Amino acid sequence: MQLIRVAAAVLNQTPLAWDANLAHIRAALEEARRQEASIVCLPELCITGYGCEDAFHAAGTWRTAFRVLEEIVPHTRGLVVSLGLPLLFNSALYNTACLVADGRILGFTAKQFLAGDGIHYEPRWFKPWPAGRRAEVDVGGHTYPLGDLHYSVSGVKIGFEICEDAWVANRPGSDLATAGADIILNPSASHFAFGKIDVRRRFVLEGSRAFNLSYVYSNLLGNEAGRIVYDGGALVASAGTLLAAGPRFSFADVQVTSATIDIDTTRMTQARTGSYRPEFEDSATCVHGTCDFPVVEPRSEPIAQAAWETGPWVKQEEFTRAIALALFDYERKSRSRGFVVSLSGGADSAAVSALVAMGVRLGVQELGREPYLEKLAYWPEIQAAADDRQIVYQVLTCVYQATRNSGPVTRNAARAVATSLGAVFLELDVDALVQGYIGLIEKALDRPLDWKTDDLALQNIQARGRAPSVWLLANLRGALLLATSNRSEAAVGYATMDGDTAGGLSPIAGIDKAFIRQWLRWLQEQGPAGLGSWPEVEAVTAQAPTAELRPQEAHQTDEADLMPYELLDAIERAAIRDKRSPLEVYKLVRLQFAQYSPRQLVTWVERFFRLWSRNQWKRERYAPSFHVDDENLDPKTWCRWPILSGGFERELAELRAHTERETS
Repeated sequence: MQLIRVAAAVLNQTPLAWDANLAHIRAALEEARRQEASIVCLPELCITGYGCEDAFHAAGTWRTAFRVLEEIVPHTRGLVVSLGLPLLFNSALYNTACLVADGRILGFTAKQFLAGDGIHYEPRWFKPWPAGRRAEVDVGGHTYPLGDLHYSVSGVKIGFEICEDAWVANRPGSDLATAGADIILNPSASHFAFGKIDVRRRFVLEGSRAFNLSYVYSNLLGNEAGRIVYDGGALVASAGTLLAAGPRFSFADVQVTSATIDIDTTRMTQARTGSYRPEFEDSATCVHGTCDFPVVEPRSEPIAQAAWETGPWVKQEEFTRAIALALFDYERKSRSRGFVVSLSGGADSAAVSALVAMGVRLGVQELGREPYLEKLAYWPEIQAAADDRQIVYQVLTCVYQATRNSGPVTRNAARAVATSLGAVFLELDVDALVQGYIGLIEKALDRPLDWKTDDLALQNIQARGRAPSVWLLANLRGALLLATSNRSEAAVGYATMDGDTAGGLSPIAGIDKAFIRQWLRWLQEQGPAGLGSWPEVEAVTAQAPTAELRPQEAHQTDEADLMPYELLDAIERAAIRDKRSPLEVYKLVRLQFAQYSPRQLVTWVERFFRLWSRNQWKRERYAPSFHVDDENLDPKTWCRWPILSGGFERELAELRAHTERETS
């Protein structure tokens, strides 16, 4: 047996935070040594951070990254380490993984397939490296190999698939296998999305099986740059068997997952495989180095995996942990002193408030009170908090703002939510402010405003009248105001700009209302593993969603204004995600929602397309949101749409004509 211990590190990095990123890398190397690992895979672009965006085009970024690399190299004695950074060559920037062996830089492998869809913009900054090509790059006074490289370190062959390289059909691993690779390292910056971990596990396992080698996958962790959430989840597999799986959604800055691989076993597996055809002309792209691999004894290493990862509520658990971690990272990296939520007593603001509180509870549960508070060291007042409930009281302020159209049900629900979470709860009566605005306009127009002629404007001024108070409160506290709009509302513009959209961050703008309601019922009855249920939220889940902006006798509900939320979300997915025409959408939802008449469905489908087209300007103005679902509407990261368009006039006419023929 030739046993080698390998490690995959996940890091919570921040773009251009050179010293913090360096400290995390060094901590990962020390932890890898403690776990007796010899080969360590660190995440993609771990030195700079992945989310530098146009700062990648600053010469100082890649130059500083190389200087930091040089600072790290002495700390790699006795190790083989991959480190990610951008590198300039022939006036083109490349996304590279540098392999360092025993304190010596061996070379830079450049990424061949750039992620350029959805939230990724790599082709804006980097150039793809052509397969099979090698060059020499002069940097820092030395010349190094660069390109489509693999490495032989004391006879152990190591190659790279850098994130997206492994997601494509003609992945580089195939060529690495024929070149006799023993190990593929995959340094990644793979964003979280529901169910995505299953895809990652498949390509790691299948890569290790099909290529007959060992595969080491590392990833980023947490809210790195504002919008994207990384879940970590390091993986190590060998010859189709998963050897180790790291935790996801950790509040720690560094997590290292290690396993022991047997080089002899994978080589002999290749030798027994009749279809394996080795290539012999690999010297052009093979770089040689040395490192003394210590003798490793076999050990029993059961895969430790959190119970919630395989339970019946994985999506609910993922949502809870992704947003909770993202909020905490956003808070500390922006140096905010907590959050303020305009708590209406409805589902969305209750969900946002709960996610803040759960971030505190999950973080303290994992790290302990003192390490958790150490991450908030810039905030002296919170350091005296004795437990997670006292921390929540410092972190979360909920404000119920009443007008004459507010009722006791929402007021009591808001109080129940805030009190049960342990938040500060404030009640403000803003009706006098709203009436003051109305009076100003009535005087200017020389006519009274009434609900028959001025319905929408009178609704909106109530929502907008609430914004100045909570902004003032957030400013006074040095806190971040959270907007509470969801994706379903964004799709049809059912939100008041500068009202319920007011805030510096919109944490649930990427998730649909139907799921929010389902998730709250799950919290009420089940709750996240380790935290338990939240029965007090029944005060919210028992209500029909309402904006509560019309007089009480109007009995306003969201679904009466729009359509059933489940239907709205089905239309949105068919129309926007799948790019279906109005007629095609109608045919699909008619099968799914047969309980509604064709004429009613046509009305709702037409309403969706008209509202979608009219309200792109609102989606452009939403505060930054977290990406948790690869069906997002965020125009800055996922779904681009013209602000001005023809509004589907011809397509909707075709839909109406079809329905008239169908029902005649």
